[in-house]
Amino acid sequence: MFSIGQLSSKVGVKVPTIRYYENIGLIEPPHRSEGNQRRYEPEVLDRLTFIRHARDLGLSIDAIKDLLILNANPDMPCDEAHLIANQHLKDIARKITQLQQLSLELTRITQNCDSDTVGHCKVLEALGDHSTCKSDH
Repeated sequence: MFSIGQLSSKVGVKVPTIRYYENIGLIEPPHRSEGNQRRYEPEVLDRLTFIRHARDLGLSIDAIKDLLILNANPDMPCDEAHLIANQHLKDIARKITQLQQLSLELTRITQNCDSDTVGHCKVLEALGDHSTCKSDH
């Protein structure tokens, strides 16, 4: 059995995050000791490690809920897990494209600014007038 502090330390998740995961049903509410201290079963450590890794990979809470359901049913087909992962990959690819466009636009804006004063700063002008941008970002 683990205290919430021990669980936090072992998994690298802050105590308020663990409480949040309890509130939204990602982990089971803990048993309480005679002193009313939260006491977590070893299985919660594994589940919280799973959640932490999924969050580190950028998966949404809803996707993690679905994956936890799948993980709890080992005889189910793996197709749904693949669908969730592939959808997340598509979202990542879309975000990468957006970030590349932003990078190009910011590079263009900063390279076009050779002013020494804010009054003639092309960066500030571009931020104030979206029509000066070369792409729709």
